[in-house]
Amino acid sequence: MELQEAKLKYIHTWGSLATSWGINKTMAQVHALLLVSTEPLSAEDIMETLKISRGNVNMNVRALIDWGIVSKEFVVGERKEFFVADKDIWELFKQVTKERKKREIEPVLKVLEELQKDVQENTEEAAAFKKVMNDLSSVTNTVNGILDKAIKADEHWLLSSFTKMIKK
Repeated sequence: MELQEAKLKYIHTWGSLATSWGINKTMAQVHALLLVSTEPLSAEDIMETLKISRGNVNMNVRALIDWGIVSKEFVVGERKEFFVADKDIWELFKQVTKERKKREIEPVLKVLEELQKDVQENTEEAAAFKKVMNDLSSVTNTVNGILDKAIKADEHWLLSSFTKMIKK
């Protein structure tokens, strides 16, 4: 398989997999393209490779910048904007984990806490509801703590921790 063919296969596969994780397919493809590119790419480069519109490129690149996994890079002699992805996969994992935690886990924790406090009824049904909310909160807080440790950890610590958990 030629390198270019392999890159395109990776880009399209990554885009398809991303939808299973709730991530926009095109955003994942733009990120995958930047990840495997050895040089910074302009919006035009991305448009041409992925066969998508300028608006689609701009919207997805901005989202990737907001996630902290893509940045602009200055290219001498060029007026266009160029973009690069962080190539450190461990840092990418930690940044995505941090953003997903902030966007998904923390809001859920806040709602679960509010629901436990806001229900004032003293019925059996209310008590059962509060118990479910408390149990969900407990599990979600545990996951949140694990994610915090993963974000703060170095690669070797996390891998050895997972290995220990699997062996048990």
